[in-house]
Amino acid sequence: MKKKIRWGILATGKIARKFASDLRLLDGSLITAVGSRKKESAEIFGAEFGISQCHDSYEALAADPDVDVVYIATPHAIHGANALLCLRNGKAVLCEKAFTLNAKEGCEVVTEARARGLFLMEAMWTRFLPLVLKLREMVREGLIGEVCSVTAGFGFPATFNPRHRLFDPALGGGALLDLGIYPLSLAFFLLGPPEEVRGFARLTPSGVDGQSSMMLRHQGGAVSLLQASLCHDISDQAWINGTKGKICLHGPWWAAQALTLEQTGRAPKRVKLPFTGSGYFHEAEEVQHCLERGQTESLIMPLDETLALMETMDRLRAVWGVDYPMP
Repeated sequence: MKKKIRWGILATGKIARKFASDLRLLDGSLITAVGSRKKESAEIFGAEFGISQCHDSYEALAADPDVDVVYIATPHAIHGANALLCLRNGKAVLCEKAFTLNAKEGCEVVTEARARGLFLMEAMWTRFLPLVLKLREMVREGLIGEVCSVTAGFGFPATFNPRHRLFDPALGGGALLDLGIYPLSLAFFLLGPPEEVRGFARLTPSGVDGQSSMMLRHQGGAVSLLQASLCHDISDQAWINGTKGKICLHGPWWAAQALTLEQTGRAPKRVKLPFTGSGYFHEAEEVQHCLERGQTESLIMPLDETLALMETMDRLRAVWGVDYPMP
């Protein structure tokens, strides 16, 4: 009988609960431990998901000998430190997006994982959805000809609070790292890293980006037109436009289960592919498969692409004048 992959959950917030719920649907994996800065929080989470080992610190979770891989669900301001802690304790790591605060920090984490021969992946859950994988397959097959542009955005109105993580620069606040990374990742997935980056942003009183528009030029001349906002809703459809047609990812596109293919001279074709659980199941499944095969990174979310995403966001923030007061 194949040995199950043993997971530890680092942090006990909303996204950790969604991930843990989906992980229970995955044959071949089980949650053996949870870690929180408060023993009570760990025990409540453990009782909810039937976890026996409930640690009162991240350090204790990272050192747990009954854990193979750790899912990091903390705010992105401390992703780098959390990932390094786990890697230095010999654990494989699945780290929530945004991967780190900046490319320098991300490079340190990736270098550590590669030096130790440990698995590491950014938890860009939308990339592993069955429909998004089908979308890339359709694009690569040339069903809409040469891709000319990708248009996507993610936004919702949030009440300004300078102490909330979304607006606090000390916590890596702003729309870009929290929401803009979704359309950026989609553009990278379909078109590759950009050759040129431009963007405009409106800053909040706390000095982070409240809303932004981004334009990327990719290899071959294709462009992506992307938006992120904490000020207003943005259309929840995404469009991939080509020389012979277009594809619409129906909303919300970041959790898409249906798309429409419109080819020149043909009737539109609708494709439906549901995801399992809340959608986090599929990234967990990818981690399990990689670990079973002895892979140290995913081909769907490779580490070099994660670092390229961080570098692109660094470039955008530099243009906007958004600076995080980090060492």
